[in-house]
Amino acid sequence: MPADVRLRRVGMFPLSTVLFPHGELALHVFEPRYRELTADCLAAGSEFGVVLIERGSEVGGGDERAGIGTLARIESATPLDGGRWALLTEATRRFRIRRWMGEHPYPSALIEELPDLAPAGENADLLDRAERAVRRVRALLSELGEVSALPGELSLGTAPEEIAWRLCSLAPLTSLDAQHLLETDDLADRLRSLEALCAASAADLTQVLAGG
Repeated sequence: MPADVRLRRVGMFPLSTVLFPHGELALHVFEPRYRELTADCLAAGSEFGVVLIERGSEVGGGDERAGIGTLARIESATPLDGGRWALLTEATRRFRIRRWMGEHPYPSALIEELPDLAPAGENADLLDRAERAVRRVRALLSELGEVSALPGELSLGTAPEEIAWRLCSLAPLTSLDAQHLLETDDLADRLRSLEALCAASAADLTQVLAGG
C-alpha cells in the first residue's frame, strides 16, 4: 500500500445488496448493534459503509463480505418503536476495505476511499448504448409485472460517472454482477459490462415472453 494512502475507520453495515454511488437506500434498522451505529452516525454527522455479504446472513454475523463497498450518508432518520429506525440514505463514494477492526459494538473497518476516475475519451456513445440496454430489459420485465419500465424523460445527472452509476442502480442485476460493476474502476469497461449483462437478460426474457 502506498505511503500516501489515507485510511480512516468507519462503521460498517453489511447487507445482501450492492449500493452504487449516487444511489438511494432505505433501511429498517432493528438489530441492537446497527441501532447503535445509527445513533453514532447521527450524533457525529458521519457516514457508514455498505458492503455486500457474499456468503451468510445479514442477521447475527458470521458472514463473508466483499472487499469494496460504498459510503452512505443518512438523509432522514425516523425513530420507531423499540429503538428501531427507518432510514433513507444516499450513497457517496466507493471504498476499499484495508482491514476489519472487529465486530463490537458494531462492525468497523479501516477503509481507503476510491476516487471517481476522470473518463478517458468520449463516452457519450457508451452511455447511450447502456441506457438503451437498461431500458429494454426493464421494459421486458414490466411485461411480466416484475418491475416498472423507465419513463421516457429520466434525469440521470450530468457527469458521465454519475450517469453510469445511476444506470447501474436502475438495472436488474444479480448481487454478484452488481458487485462486479462496483469493483470496475474504468468507466468505459463498466458501461460495456452493464450493456452486455442487460443484453443477455433481454435475450432470455424475449424467449420467455415468446413462450420458449
